[in-house]
Amino acid sequence: MKTELIIRSNSSDIDFALLKDGKLMELDKETNDNKFSVGDVFLAKTGKILQGLNAAFVNVGYEKDGFLHYHDLGPQTLSLSNFIKSVSSGKTKDFTLKNFRNEKDIEKDGNIVDVAKTGQNILVQVVKEPISTKGPRLSSELSIAGRHLVLVPFSDRVSVSQKIESPEEKERLKRLAKSIKPKGFGLIIRTVAEGKKVAELDKDLENSLNRWYALCKKIKTAQPPTKILSELNRASSILRDVFNESFTNIVTDDETLYLEIIEYIQEIAPHKENIVQLYNSEIPIFEKYGIERQIKTAFGKTVSMSKGAYLVIEHTEALHVIDVNSGNRSNKADSQADTALQVNMIAASEIARQLQLRDMGGIIVVDFIDMHDPEHRRLLYEHLKSEMEFDRTKHKILPPSKFGLIQITRQRVRPEMNIKTREPNPNIDGEVEAPIVLIDKIEHELEKIIAKNGLQNITLNVHPFVGAFITKGFPSIQHKWFIKHKKWIKVLPRDAFMYLQFEFKFDSK
Repeated sequence: MKTELIIRSNSSDIDFALLKDGKLMELDKETNDNKFSVGDVFLAKTGKILQGLNAAFVNVGYEKDGFLHYHDLGPQTLSLSNFIKSVSSGKTKDFTLKNFRNEKDIEKDGNIVDVAKTGQNILVQVVKEPISTKGPRLSSELSIAGRHLVLVPFSDRVSVSQKIESPEEKERLKRLAKSIKPKGFGLIIRTVAEGKKVAELDKDLENSLNRWYALCKKIKTAQPPTKILSELNRASSILRDVFNESFTNIVTDDETLYLEIIEYIQEIAPHKENIVQLYNSEIPIFEKYGIERQIKTAFGKTVSMSKGAYLVIEHTEALHVIDVNSGNRSNKADSQADTALQVNMIAASEIARQLQLRDMGGIIVVDFIDMHDPEHRRLLYEHLKSEMEFDRTKHKILPPSKFGLIQITRQRVRPEMNIKTREPNPNIDGEVEAPIVLIDKIEHELEKIIAKNGLQNITLNVHPFVGAFITKGFPSIQHKWFIKHKKWIKVLPRDAFMYLQFEFKFDSK
């Protein structure tokens, strides 16, 4: 599989597009004014304690106070609290935790009023960015993520990612981690550590420890609320989490970002340094790599799939609903049951992609086409689970219900990616789908027509605006159709047509 990361920069934000074999799989955005990213650590001050919710509001400098539940305090919150006091007063200057005496773990089902007080200084980490009217969700169980491992202060545990399947490899990594683990810290071995040597783990650990020491140095002089540790910039954090040997291209149009990425790649995979490129062309970078077109066709309410099938994605206050439709799909299957299975399998792959692409979180309900065969339902469920394996966000998939619905829960840590795909309607007041979305529908119809043997002299009747969109420029969409289908499609503008209206006419042999 060929993996590419394309990065577009402008004055206000940076867009990251992850492509797999040319197909857009993830789209991320980093804004310059986002001061509350997942992973950021703040020296904050507790506000109102809510005994009924067993939680506290915490002032981290956002317009709305952050939310800290008792279960997010972490078992060693008393040790962390004592450490902050000791460092702030200057008593503790050794940040290695070698000689620091941990307090007793707090009770699993205790009460927040017993361990936290209003006005208390506290170290918290953002685990969920501000969404809508809510402030950030916080945790005081700190963790510093590296490429191969996660450093957890005030812990003694060593654990290995469940995604590493080999028991022998798990045991090997656990043994290596214990041999390099510093006293006073726990370690979580990440999936990408599979097959790595102790020297690589040790180097990664050293980088994380240096970030911990830098954090501690700021505590003494910091006045809450203050950010004292920033997550890596989005480019580095994406590379840290997803970079592997399948990467063939990392392209950016920003020179500063280019130099930062080169430096980071030299650190994590020096042999891959040559895949990083600085883009310099008059054609916008997202246009060059076909990303703009994919964005327009993937973020609408209706998402087209192969052979005429499509999804309808609805967003409600409580959940997301996805409806699978076979459309007027040309059917080569032996039976209606086989057709339903084929469409559902295609839809499962696209749904897994859509969840990552839009970063949809919360409850997602998928209404697949009804299947009465239990074996078909099992195949669909297993296929959806395998397609979702590559999703780094924590999620859970339930088996099909009696009504054929599949429910998915997916952790929401950032605002959902929502891109406007509709434009002003030139015919009447209101909005219509962008031309590129309409072209996608036209191409699906064209493929079905060409698939029928004996058709020639195909003419497409469309609104003049859409006709110009198809025929202008080189290579135009019309030329691309000719190269793909070895057939010239005549485009005939029709003044009487509405903007979204199109019609194919053709002769039979």
